[in-house]
Amino acid sequence: MTPGLQIPYSRIPMAIKTLTDEQVQTWSREQKDRWWLENVYRGDMAQLTIRSAITGFLLGGVLSATNLYIGAKTGWTLGVGLTSVILAFAAFRLMSALGSRDMTILENNASQSIATAAGYMTGPLISGIAAYMMVKNQIMPWWQMMLFNVVLSILGVLVAFPMKRRFINDEQAPFPEGQACGVVLDTLYTSSAKVGIFKAKALVLAGVIAGFLKFLTGESYQTLIQDKWLRLTNVTWMSEHLDAWYYKLVEAGKAPLPAIAGIDIRKLGLSPTLDLAMFGAGGLLNIKYAINMMVGLFIGWCIMGPVAIVNGWVQKKSVVLTADAAFGRTDVLNGWLLWPGVAMLVCASMAAFFAKPQVIISAFSGVFGKKKEGQDTLGHIEVPLWVSWVGVPIVGAIAVWMAHDWFGVNWFLGALSIPLILLLTLIAVNATAMTSITPTGSLSKITQFTFGALDPKHPQTNLMTALMTTEVASNSANLLMDIKPGYMLGGKPRHQAWGHCIGIIAGAIASTPLFFILFLNGHKDNPFTTPNPELANASVEKVLLAKPDEFSFIGAVQWKGISEFIQGLTGGGGLTSIIHPSALWAMGIFAVLGIAFELVRVFTKNKSPISPVAIGLGLVLPADSTFWMFLGSLFFWVMGSMYKARKESLGNQLWVQTHEPICAGLIAGAALIGIGDILISVFLL
Repeated sequence: MTPGLQIPYSRIPMAIKTLTDEQVQTWSREQKDRWWLENVYRGDMAQLTIRSAITGFLLGGVLSATNLYIGAKTGWTLGVGLTSVILAFAAFRLMSALGSRDMTILENNASQSIATAAGYMTGPLISGIAAYMMVKNQIMPWWQMMLFNVVLSILGVLVAFPMKRRFINDEQAPFPEGQACGVVLDTLYTSSAKVGIFKAKALVLAGVIAGFLKFLTGESYQTLIQDKWLRLTNVTWMSEHLDAWYYKLVEAGKAPLPAIAGIDIRKLGLSPTLDLAMFGAGGLLNIKYAINMMVGLFIGWCIMGPVAIVNGWVQKKSVVLTADAAFGRTDVLNGWLLWPGVAMLVCASMAAFFAKPQVIISAFSGVFGKKKEGQDTLGHIEVPLWVSWVGVPIVGAIAVWMAHDWFGVNWFLGALSIPLILLLTLIAVNATAMTSITPTGSLSKITQFTFGALDPKHPQTNLMTALMTTEVASNSANLLMDIKPGYMLGGKPRHQAWGHCIGIIAGAIASTPLFFILFLNGHKDNPFTTPNPELANASVEKVLLAKPDEFSFIGAVQWKGISEFIQGLTGGGGLTSIIHPSALWAMGIFAVLGIAFELVRVFTKNKSPISPVAIGLGLVLPADSTFWMFLGSLFFWVMGSMYKARKESLGNQLWVQTHEPICAGLIAGAALIGIGDILISVFLL
């Protein structure tokens, strides 16, 4: 999840009533609940209505599709709360213009909650599930994928609601991204409607521009129109590669071939493509983070990769690669560069996690601390606690059975993952409450290494138990993030719980078949597409990474790499049987550097200019993705610097106040048209 904007209580618009810091610290939870009931709660105002549920369901399907597209490219999912707020508001304004009754602020919030929940359902597909299929070399049945994902998400909801009373009702934790959604919603409904309409128009215009450029470069679109419809002899389209004109000069002998150590830079992925989705994603990144990713790109793909190839350290199917051999970026990554990159990512993430023991301590202090609670003032509108006490064991048992029967996880180890899930979820929610960042990456590594040590010979154990902990922790944290704006605006908690469950179903229905169509197209075990002779019997990894420069699946590759590392530690051939000795040395060096730089960053309170996590991502992500994210971050940083102080200017309204909607529009436009291009190639060509 991308970090949200934390808005101090003093800057929250006056329409939202809040407790003072002293009241938060001194009042009992019963007092806080009574104050909320009397001053904030909106009673029977329309909230989870049929139209808000349908709107959220449809928006959720769209946002889960865009998150799946971006996740396969970058390995992470984007926060879609603010995007869904603005899209729902625009949809409701359109309905109102057509004669429908005006939507209430709580109906808008219900729609964004449903859509946000759906958007986050793609996380397991691009990480643990994809890694499992790569390692086992078998495609998981679609219905198992969908049901397992839904069950884990429902378990996350059940685990979250007892925590809601502590983190939101009692401690009034900020949940910055959720708080930002509440503030934006309040602004849309208490100020001129022009504010919301402007943001919605900017989002749509950005989406149209990005989508149109993606359409011009879409081979399937142009083939369908020019060949199938217009019956033209020659089909042409705009090349995605911005350097295509230069290589035409190279072919004509009029320009030199760009190379590093005699290696064509295109083999290293150093060929920029037009990618406004990544430009938009970069616009949501801190500029320091983006610069560090570029540093990682330069170190990995301009120095370390070529050095490894020249020295014969990179192998492809046991054949040593040379500069003039036929290979691509994925061969260099999987053959060598992945290992130092993953080592830096994992060690830096773990160092950041354990360098802040207060996060762990505070997570459990509210559970084990002794507090006197009086009457349950909100018992008539809260989700009853007995639902969680009964539901968690039942749904947890179902999840353990699925893991055992479908994926071969030992019964005992599957059951052991449930208490670990509860502990790690507490930590994840506590971190999300303060920063909007859910440390699922770090938590999944804890589970992978723990269960990998307990059952080293069966990779499915560490992969699926890690998936269970990550998905439950993520859904619990995201649910509380969704509940925060509803709490701020006086909504009913039960309605929000139902809304989140609707979003889970919407996301699962939209993302599961789309995953098969987009990324497993042509495999004989894919029920949604016809077999492709070239891919029908290929390995799952080859099919998933058939377009490595477009969809790198770096999240899944990391999970797979850790699983192989665990197997290598205990296997007969040792680590050198799967990793070149030089890569092992690089792993050790980058692991130490990752820990050192991350500790410096933590103890200097983020004042250090070096971000080892960002450098690690630069090592493993496709170079053109990193490049475009850097450009997006740089562009919005420059525009923000120019217009931040000029409050009343159009530039401030566009590039500062409407920054996130523009980025969201670029992402959605490029992603949806890109998905359409793939669907056309599958079903119409």
